[in-house]
Amino acid sequence: MLGPFLFVVSLALAASGAGASESKLKPPTNDDCQTCHADPDLKRDNGKALVVHGPAFSASVHGEAGLACIDCHADLATTTEFPHKKRTKTVDCASCHDGAAAAHLFHLGLARAARGEGKPETTCVSCHGSHEIAGAKDPRSGLAPPNDVVSCGRCHAPVLKHFLSSEHGRVREKGDSAGRPTCLSCHRIAVTAGTGDLAALKNVQERLCISCHMKNRTAHDRFSSSPSFIASYESSVHGAALLRGNSRAPTCVDCHGAHDARHGFDSSSQVNKMKVQNVCARCHAAENQAYRGSIHGSALAKGNKDAPTCTDCHGEHSILSTKDPQSPVAAANISARVCSPCHASLKLAQKWNLPVDRTQTFADSFHGLAAKGGVDEVANCASCHGTHDIRPSTDPASRIHRANLPTTCGASGCHPGANALFAKGKVHVVATSKDEPLLYWIGTLYLILIIGVVGGMLAINLLDFSKRSKIHLEIRRGERPEPPAGRGLYLRMTLGERLQHGALVISFTLLVITGFMLRYPDSWVAAIRRLSTHAFDLRSDIHRVAAVVMTAASLYHLGYVTLTARGRQLIKDLWWRWQDANDALGVLRYNLGLSPTKPQFDRFSYIEKSEYWALVWGTLVMAFTGFVMWFDNTFMGLLTKLGYDAARTVHFYEAWLATLAILVWHLYYVMLNPDTYPMNMSWLTGKLSEREMEEEHPLELERIREKAHEASAVELPHD
Repeated sequence: MLGPFLFVVSLALAASGAGASESKLKPPTNDDCQTCHADPDLKRDNGKALVVHGPAFSASVHGEAGLACIDCHADLATTTEFPHKKRTKTVDCASCHDGAAAAHLFHLGLARAARGEGKPETTCVSCHGSHEIAGAKDPRSGLAPPNDVVSCGRCHAPVLKHFLSSEHGRVREKGDSAGRPTCLSCHRIAVTAGTGDLAALKNVQERLCISCHMKNRTAHDRFSSSPSFIASYESSVHGAALLRGNSRAPTCVDCHGAHDARHGFDSSSQVNKMKVQNVCARCHAAENQAYRGSIHGSALAKGNKDAPTCTDCHGEHSILSTKDPQSPVAAANISARVCSPCHASLKLAQKWNLPVDRTQTFADSFHGLAAKGGVDEVANCASCHGTHDIRPSTDPASRIHRANLPTTCGASGCHPGANALFAKGKVHVVATSKDEPLLYWIGTLYLILIIGVVGGMLAINLLDFSKRSKIHLEIRRGERPEPPAGRGLYLRMTLGERLQHGALVISFTLLVITGFMLRYPDSWVAAIRRLSTHAFDLRSDIHRVAAVVMTAASLYHLGYVTLTARGRQLIKDLWWRWQDANDALGVLRYNLGLSPTKPQFDRFSYIEKSEYWALVWGTLVMAFTGFVMWFDNTFMGLLTKLGYDAARTVHFYEAWLATLAILVWHLYYVMLNPDTYPMNMSWLTGKLSEREMEEEHPLELERIREKAHEASAVELPHD
């Protein structure tokens, strides 16, 4: 403790040698201060050391700048007390660094002080030190990256522990120079803390995270996330709410955590699949409660990582409103984009013993087809099964439990008045599956009928085409004489009959187009669907109008064939006779070259009779089943769900049979066979030429000629 004593003696000797002209002492130099403060034993009464290491001070930013002790300890520059008094004034760093507080607003205490809200509990010395201060970029500085993490950790030990175990902390430990995060990487920018403006702080946080994870290639490569994936947050429902100033909107920090952010595949991460529901539950408590009781939530709680959680359905960064047409959980998308990827997966079906046909049967149902056609209002998977509260059908609390199906089907005005019969029959049905025997046999018998009838038609047409083509070729070569053609025209169809036929042609064509537009929305009819966003609504209306027109035309025809003489004669001429069977065999023998002559037909051949009675049968079947489908609520309440499915199955297959029969059979004989090509015009003009009559209806032509001859003989004058 000789330092203070020697310092006083030296000052006294210096004063006596200076003479009476110097009445004041010179300010102490750094060496003067070191006389005492170099002593390692110099301490305050509380035991705090007062030693100042001279060389360390000289190497500091202050020492290199040539500052003296009294430049900071200004109250000692004019003191006459040596040793000076025990407690000196606190050093005021702001006397030189007048903008320090404003530059350090990331520290809550300094931010408050800058706003005039009192003195900070943390001073410059707390972070920078006192006599050995190094520059902020000097590697020796405790604030130089990455040393600042340890420096901050002296006061924020719990936070430091979380940070060092986080992904940011791991990156820092790797020593990567690009994008190495430290405390100040974030907190220097997020300066709105303590202002009370939470929305503003969250906006700063969001932009800060994006600035690294989207713009810093090293950062987004390391995290295997594309810039577009990161940026999608801003267009999400959460990002949009934040931009509107909603302070409750979650940001990166709310979901990933602040100091303990980790990769999603890290089991300790907040956004790990097994934990992310807890993050969502902070804002969506009711939805989370429903999810926990669902089959998905129960499976996840048991450790099933294949079970979907919030982000599997809603997305991660790009979460959109359910009303947004781009959202995966929008009504038009949820079945195809959310439910199907899992429930159509053969791997998951085999792993967890799930039904493999649910996705396909829904897609083939009216609901699925309408959804594919662009109808938002039609029921989707969630409409019946629920959203967050999905339960198995065996659970009495499930919406699809048999006891609850009438209520579920009747909800939202879908099937008002639904009764218990709605639940009789499978919901997900496959017409070709033996699980529903009635539908299976309807489908099987129709397939046999379609293949047999249409296949037989094709075979007969090919033989007929070959025979007629051969005859025409022989005529052109001069090998066969061309039959003479008369100039007479003969009535085939009256105007009324042509109008009936026209109504049938137009309505049938519209029914085919609009019907297959529903059943096969992605086929060639997609071009029609793309013409308007209301195409599906128009399709439905046009289909029903066409059905009414066809039914009305059929009823008119019924009156025509019962109330008029020509109509009654039409039915007589169209009625089957044994000769028709003989004619069919005779034509087959003729086309095969087994007979030299072709059978002679009367007003209608067996082909035309077959078409007519097939049309009558098909119209009755299609009208009845279509009526059942049109008034589905009424008929499901009468015939059960199974009865409705049977009508729908018959309607589908009968439509195929009728369409193929028209294309393969009727159009061939009216347009494509060599004798009538390019078209038999009687359906437009009502008349056939004499040549056509001789070829197709020779017996009728002969009868007409005989009647004409008899009529002319009666009119001849008598002698």
